[in-house]
Amino acid sequence: MTTPPLSPSQLAGGFYGLLLGDAVGVPYEFHYPNNLPPLDQLDMIPPSDFPRAHRRVPTGTWSDDGALALALLDSLLDCGQFDAEDFGRRLIDWYEHGRYAVDQVVFDVGIQTAESIRFIKQKIPSLYAGGVTERSNGNGSLMRALACVLWHRGSDDALITLADQQSRVTHSHIRSRVCCALYCVWARYVAAGDLDAWTTAVRVVREHYQHNETATAELEFHIRPEDDIIGTGSGYVVDSLRSAKQVFDQQQDLKRSIQAAIALGHDTDTTACIAGGVVGLRVGQAGLPIEWMQQLRGLEICEPIFKKLVAHQTKPTR
Repeated sequence: MTTPPLSPSQLAGGFYGLLLGDAVGVPYEFHYPNNLPPLDQLDMIPPSDFPRAHRRVPTGTWSDDGALALALLDSLLDCGQFDAEDFGRRLIDWYEHGRYAVDQVVFDVGIQTAESIRFIKQKIPSLYAGGVTERSNGNGSLMRALACVLWHRGSDDALITLADQQSRVTHSHIRSRVCCALYCVWARYVAAGDLDAWTTAVRVVREHYQHNETATAELEFHIRPEDDIIGTGSGYVVDSLRSAKQVFDQQQDLKRSIQAAIALGHDTDTTACIAGGVVGLRVGQAGLPIEWMQQLRGLEICEPIFKKLVAHQTKPTR
């Protein structure tokens, strides 16, 4: 199935929802839930007595989550398709020179992502640089996957393939790839107004992988998308996906959703980034918190990419 193109309002909601979730979550990273301020105090600027993470990073700054989502989206827009080698070069440019990072400062790099970048620098093809072991299932490819939804205009099967392929560059274990696929299809149907988008996404992904026994086993026995398992905000890809869905189901507006994601503790910026993107698609541009948008840094980096995205999505198809 092919869904309608995203509107400029939906594009803004998803694009900036992701960046806001990341930026608001940065100061609270690595903290246990019981060490965090009350929910309504989880703000872009933390309480003055809170021992914030990344103290040298100015508030309103996105981390590797936002930077690599921008890198993937920019690559898709410039190439007109997923080009693993182009994306790999952008990963290196981010890692070594701070491209897509606010102030060109890279302050947070996932272990698996860093390892894959080293492999790419050693001339290993980017599509084969990702970790393949079960221990390689961090959330580093899921955190950037919304870029696929924002850019893509084709069928569900093509979107799943794109989500799967982009994951392989850093996180090539089939569990991470299926999580990215499920997240992207879910986000697409949220944007399409499907009131049971998760159920639709599970059906679509299940049908797509029905002849792939390994992917099917991962979906049914590890991801377990129909089980009511509480998310804990960890860096494990399956838990990150569960945490985002949990926040989406329990909250309505974007600000409260990002706060609820952060309140889970641990990998706060990534959980809030993943949840913020999909909730942003639901609420659109009007749902972006004005004060947070005014506090978000790096607009000179992200706004040109957003303008390219709107031009791409509003361009008539043949």
